[in-house]
Amino acid sequence: MKRSYYQNSIENYIKEDSNSIFGQLSKNHQHTLDDLQKNAWTKQIKILKTSIQNLFGKIYFEFSIPRLGKRVDNILIHKNIIFVIEFKIGDTQYSSHAQNQTINYCLDLLNFHEGSHDKIIIPVLVATKAPAFQNDYNKAKSLEQCVLCNETNLKNVLNQISNTFSAHDSINPIEWENSRYKPTPTIIEAARALYKGHNFREISRNVSGAINLSKTANVINRIIEHSKANHKKSICFLTGVPGAGKTLAGLNIANERLKANEYEHSVFLSGNGPLVDVLREALTRDSVESAKQSGKKNSKLGAERKAKSFIQNIHHFRDDNLKSGKAPIENVVVLMKHKGLGTRSESLNS
Repeated sequence: MKRSYYQNSIENYIKEDSNSIFGQLSKNHQHTLDDLQKNAWTKQIKILKTSIQNLFGKIYFEFSIPRLGKRVDNILIHKNIIFVIEFKIGDTQYSSHAQNQTINYCLDLLNFHEGSHDKIIIPVLVATKAPAFQNDYNKAKSLEQCVLCNETNLKNVLNQISNTFSAHDSINPIEWENSRYKPTPTIIEAARALYKGHNFREISRNVSGAINLSKTANVINRIIEHSKANHKKSICFLTGVPGAGKTLAGLNIANERLKANEYEHSVFLSGNGPLVDVLREALTRDSVESAKQSGKKNSKLGAERKAKSFIQNIHHFRDDNLKSGKAPIENVVVLMKHKGLGTRSESLNS
């Protein structure tokens, strides 16, 4: 399965009929296609055909960032550079929201997509009717700022960035697009620190005592260690009445197994979208509040990114692994399964 609605070499993209490209985008779009999206794709196709003629490599439309449930308008792989391009068709200004959105796409690729870890990633926001802007390409390279351009000067901007940062070595597009989800060690360490100082008042209000949770974690950890030592796979079923502490137990187990090395990773999965949002938000708020109390700076967006590596939506986890031919990086998976009023969590070790 492909990660994008459309992908092709830049050379073939320029030659291909625009209606054919639009047809492939429409075919792979799994939702109702409204006039706004149709117009956006039509404009993007036309603008890019005239703007990337001096580049070579590969182009992607609606590229899905592994496990995060986000799709980038366009990605260009040119030599050793990854251009992340977000279009705002008809916009006359570069909104702060659109700039942050584009930079966050880049940060998610940098932090969670193995093929992008050590690459030059450039955020490019195209507000088609906005005025020209004097960009600082070095700040864009460090993801401090977004490159801002319109439909008229996009071509010149891309060429200038290419001339500034391109090198003899090139990214292999096939290897890049097939790279798996893999958090960077710094993100994993950050997630551990994020959870270490949590309060979780809203989550743990009615849970069972710390002694029972500790006993549960100890038993499951012993099973995991036994599985590792004997190269086996184990599945543990943790049951209990609502409020017994299953969610917190699962979070504790996943966190205890979370290590910043190549050999063991863990993740907490749930198919309950609101629960994932609540848990991430709780971690995020605790992190921001703790930083505030200690006099340190910690943006909410930064804290949210750390929480993404630890708590994930199981549907995104499934979809990502259906698209990849590689095994998931995680050795320990804690899965929360919800049915009716009860809850069952399963801790898997592979």
